[in-house]
Amino acid sequence: MELFRIKKDIPFMSYGRLTTTISLITFIIAIIFLGLRGLNLGVDFTGGTLMEVSYSHPADIDKIRQVMDKIDLKDATVQNFGTSKDVLIRLPIRQDLSIAQLSEKVSTALLESDKDTKIQRVESVGSQVGEELYANGALALLLVCFGIIAYLALRFEWRFAVAAIIANMHDVIIILGFFAFFQWEFNLTVLAAILAVLGYSVNESVVVFDRVRENFKKMRKASVVEVIDNAITRTMSRTVITHLMTQTMVCSMLFFGGETLHNFSLALTIGILFGIYSSVLVACPVAMWLGVSQRNLSQDQPKENQSQEINP
Repeated sequence: MELFRIKKDIPFMSYGRLTTTISLITFIIAIIFLGLRGLNLGVDFTGGTLMEVSYSHPADIDKIRQVMDKIDLKDATVQNFGTSKDVLIRLPIRQDLSIAQLSEKVSTALLESDKDTKIQRVESVGSQVGEELYANGALALLLVCFGIIAYLALRFEWRFAVAAIIANMHDVIIILGFFAFFQWEFNLTVLAAILAVLGYSVNESVVVFDRVRENFKKMRKASVVEVIDNAITRTMSRTVITHLMTQTMVCSMLFFGGETLHNFSLALTIGILFGIYSSVLVACPVAMWLGVSQRNLSQDQPKENQSQEINP
């Protein structure tokens, strides 16, 4: 299915040096912010108590912070949650108080300060559980990365595989850089979004590289640049349809899914946008500079496959 068909190939590779330079600068900036500011780990990873409080009137954040200070919880984080009437309170783990005692202490203090206070939910994670979730999450991300590397190495000639791996790692670091720069909460749902983006990005790279590989068989007299430009142009309609539908669904979660899905959909939005960019304007130029060509492709193919190649 095609929404449109472009008759003349778009010269994407003529901008390859510019786009990869921009990507490299963005990548370095993301790493710098990750090193300097780090990720704002949520209760899922650090352990602690999360309380959602609502009022029938706009909440006075400063007053709630003063209440936290009075009960010796100066490390508590207080912020609006969705609307001006909803408040999210993050409480660090206290060694002298159990989770139940801590939440009860906060609830009592808030009710004394404002009788209109309604405790909507209380979520608690122990420090040991938080450390285990953090370790397991990092392990899951590592295993997915190794799985993708193994798949690409088996599926493509090594130059394609290396280019796709670089593009995928680029997307992950960019997402983490955004969360480090803006100090958005990084929790299990965001980790799930990053894992989804990895699979999504590698799928886009595979589609483009499959067409490049086919073009090397059909366009024997064309240059590498012409082959890659043609492959990207011919998959453009499919790319637009796929990403437009996916982004529409993600945006619906971002704007109407509430605070619970906000960071999850935010990570997906960043990942999808940069996934399109990296698959076309990062992976393909890198593959070209690594020296991918018809000759290299033929050397890696079995002899029986070479005999079946289509002549122009």
